[in-house]
Amino acid sequence: MDGMSDTPGGPGTPDDNNPFKGTPFEQIFSQMGGFGAGGGGMPDLNALMSQMQSLFAPHDGPVNWDTVLDLARRAAAQEPDPTVSAAQSGAVADAVRLADHWLDTTTEFPSGVSTTAAWSRAEWIVETIDVWKVLVEPIAGSATAALGQAMPEEMRQLAGPLIAMLGKASGAMVANQVGSGLGALAGDVLSASDIGLPLGPIGKAALLPTNVEAFAAEVPDVTTDDVLLFLALREAAHQRLFAGVPWLRDHLISAVAEYGAGMDFDTSAMEEKMREIDLSNPAAMQDALSGGLFDPEPSAAQKAALEKLEVTLALVEGWVDEVVSQATAERMPAATKLQETVRRRRAAGGPAEQTFATLVGLELRPRRLRDASTLWGSLRTRQGAEARDGVWMSPHLLPTAADLDDPLGFREDSVSPGQLSAEDFDAGLRDLLDGGDGTEGRPTE
Repeated sequence: MDGMSDTPGGPGTPDDNNPFKGTPFEQIFSQMGGFGAGGGGMPDLNALMSQMQSLFAPHDGPVNWDTVLDLARRAAAQEPDPTVSAAQSGAVADAVRLADHWLDTTTEFPSGVSTTAAWSRAEWIVETIDVWKVLVEPIAGSATAALGQAMPEEMRQLAGPLIAMLGKASGAMVANQVGSGLGALAGDVLSASDIGLPLGPIGKAALLPTNVEAFAAEVPDVTTDDVLLFLALREAAHQRLFAGVPWLRDHLISAVAEYGAGMDFDTSAMEEKMREIDLSNPAAMQDALSGGLFDPEPSAAQKAALEKLEVTLALVEGWVDEVVSQATAERMPAATKLQETVRRRRAAGGPAEQTFATLVGLELRPRRLRDASTLWGSLRTRQGAEARDGVWMSPHLLPTAADLDDPLGFREDSVSPGQLSAEDFDAGLRDLLDGGDGTEGRPTE
């Protein structure tokens, strides 16, 4: 057989025919699927050229989102992603309908669900891509700008028109990372609001049956129907809160985007590393790229913004946890086990949160979910559901990190009585519950 050896790793093996082995290109080409199913041998140059043309195709903004969609779908397709059946769609619709009925007894906020959906993983990618654009582009733009600033002046003069190509290369790397990340995330998320942010279209309560079934298989002694209903309750509760509090959706999404836009890259360290890169030495290039060339360092202002964002997210998740607990207290014996499972999954940071951190440079998990749930539950017990939900009238009225340190001590006097009289508070609450923005009754600046 032309002297080919059957010994793994020996002469004539696929790896032996791979000229990119041990260089940064090996990993890049592998992520693009250029090495085929076996991952060895010469890359499929036609496939790689097609992929490279896609990555460098003209596009608006720092990221080519057509490429991201294509890469994400390919990554998601590495695991079975069956088309959602009519029976699954019907089951999701029924579960959300029942969930909304149960939630009517736990909060004055009206239903926020206008439509329901059962998504495949590929459909989740398509349905949430518009929000991902808002979340990811700021960090991608910051990275590209920082890379250009880090280039030594003499290199910049020599590079000339290649600087534009460098920007495209940076955008291509971000597109590749985001596409792979979304594909992985699609295999883990359970619903449109699973990571605490409203990723899907407004008013559309959506679950992913394939992922829900996989999650149900990991929870012993609980039926799949109970798991589906419990997750539908959480999804419907998220939708109800985001619909009932008009400012909340943009508040969370813009906070993440602003965090990314203000990312402070250590350009001096990047410049030093770029000076040291020997373009003729693939191993040196690989060491530089793997050594944190693009690692961002949050500024002091961002760290403060991050704490505020994490508190707000914990309050959202804690409120959802509290109203779902109320709704299931006398109706679903398995709810306590499911609540604890979801709490641990959210607070510990599973694959979804880790992927999110990779995508936008931000860990987004409600570490203080339990404290927030306790705070909301205590407030409801002492003052009723209206007082609990009235705190959402304005971001300025929300509990702080200090309040979460003493969740049982959060009282009505925490709701700025010096600025808001009892009559104004009641007027604002009525306005919020009637679909306004909660500003009715508040004094003007």
